[in-house]
Amino acid sequence: MQILHAPPSPYLSLLTSKSRPKAGLLSPENHLPLSDVNCSLRPQRIESSTWVSDKRSVFSSVTTKAASVEAGASALSTGMAESDVLKALSQIIDPDFGTDIVSCGFVKDLHINEASGEVSFRLELTTPACPIKDMFEQKANEVVAVLPWVKNVNVTMSAQPARPIFSEQLPVGLQKISNIVAVSSCKGGVGKSTVAVNLAFTLAGMGARVGIFDADVYGPSLPTMVSPENRLLEMNPEKGTIIPTEYLGVKLVSFGFAGQGRAIMRGPMVSGVINQLLTTTEWGELDYLVVDMPPGTGDIQLTLCQVVPLTAAVIVTTPQKLAFIDVAKGVRMFSKLKVPCVAVVENMSHFDADGKRYYPFGRGSGSQVVQQFGIPHLFDLPIRPTLSASGDSGMPEVAADPQGEVAKTFQNLGICVVQQCAKIRQQVSTAVTYDKSIKAIKVKVPDSDEEFLLHPATVRRNDRSAQSVDEWTGEQKLQYTDVPEDIEPEDIRPMGNYAVSITWPDGFSQIAPYDQLQMIERLVDVPKPTRTPA
Repeated sequence: MQILHAPPSPYLSLLTSKSRPKAGLLSPENHLPLSDVNCSLRPQRIESSTWVSDKRSVFSSVTTKAASVEAGASALSTGMAESDVLKALSQIIDPDFGTDIVSCGFVKDLHINEASGEVSFRLELTTPACPIKDMFEQKANEVVAVLPWVKNVNVTMSAQPARPIFSEQLPVGLQKISNIVAVSSCKGGVGKSTVAVNLAFTLAGMGARVGIFDADVYGPSLPTMVSPENRLLEMNPEKGTIIPTEYLGVKLVSFGFAGQGRAIMRGPMVSGVINQLLTTTEWGELDYLVVDMPPGTGDIQLTLCQVVPLTAAVIVTTPQKLAFIDVAKGVRMFSKLKVPCVAVVENMSHFDADGKRYYPFGRGSGSQVVQQFGIPHLFDLPIRPTLSASGDSGMPEVAADPQGEVAKTFQNLGICVVQQCAKIRQQVSTAVTYDKSIKAIKVKVPDSDEEFLLHPATVRRNDRSAQSVDEWTGEQKLQYTDVPEDIEPEDIRPMGNYAVSITWPDGFSQIAPYDQLQMIERLVDVPKPTRTPA
């Protein structure tokens, strides 16, 4: 008799070793040795006490083997049950990543009680504001409940803790913020602050932890658009940090809350104020920090983009051609700084009256931005007296009328921002990795379908930092022979949306921009995978 085991399933990689099936009683590994039953070919006088003792020994051995078989069968059954559940859940595809939720690592804390038919697990999503979390929960219940042995399914939903992709290199105040979204127009008076505030409160309404940073020191809008009970920022005397104020659960920081009103100061001083307000604030854990950018593309904007690892940008414009000219400058600035622009909002696009739609400022500016720069999403905001009035009254429109037409537009914008930020983080975290089995660095730059391989030694030799190349003469200080051919990176971590930091065995940390990696000589003959010792 032979026990047949099903071929290993890829989903069993998540299971613990104790769930692997054990050999049965009749398999060669578990046969009873002759010494255990005290058999002999020649007659032998057996004392009664000895016979009883040996008989008990035989029964004890058989009982132990039977218990082992039962335990093995139970482990086999549990392993197959877990495999069934994971296989069922793998039918659910995340539309943003294009991968099943098991491969994405969303399934956590899987517990199965096969005797009672109860299955419980947790789905840990990338953000609490996931727009399809209810769909995930419903589908997970449905696909597991159809398994014949399942009687009850308990699904709990959670989200990954708030953290940036590379927190170690950030100021302490920013180390627990997952996504930083800039709302920019590079032109004043187009409704940028209105979009920033309503977007922030929309994200909060979707379940996210949100903060707003008003980066306009010369003309801060936040104190007018929201009405927090405490209208002054406080300082933590022990830590020397700023405690933000709050309104409807959203954390707020603005120079207008510093008791100074509007600033009258030169550019370098303004950059320092913005840096201090942003990096020394106790933001705590945030899923999204919305930055209301000041108009223009000067020092302040560049400082913000360099100090803060912006995840994405939302561009605000109006239908006029004049607005498009300035907005185009801002899009090019973000492009040079490798900050993806994920959406365009065309404010004051139209109004409806007498059954007709009117376009008082013309048409086409927003569409032109989308077409010329390849930004994927366009949202139109109509001219609404309530939208303007809510900004002046201190109550955001999405909070005052959450079921209105304007709120629905911002809801769609919020969904777009959540989905695009999740995709960007996924692309950045897997853009450059090291495959130890083939001893090669894999590169797939975000927004590119091309994937290629680089030799680690080639990457190390192409470092362009001051440690490898003389800054004044351009002379190569790092020689070819200084880098061993079998060098391997110890760690690879993203640096924003433009580069990775590679740590080498000698302790050197190399900053490798994506543009540079795309220019390096590539591996053509891919080495065969090597087996790592168990």
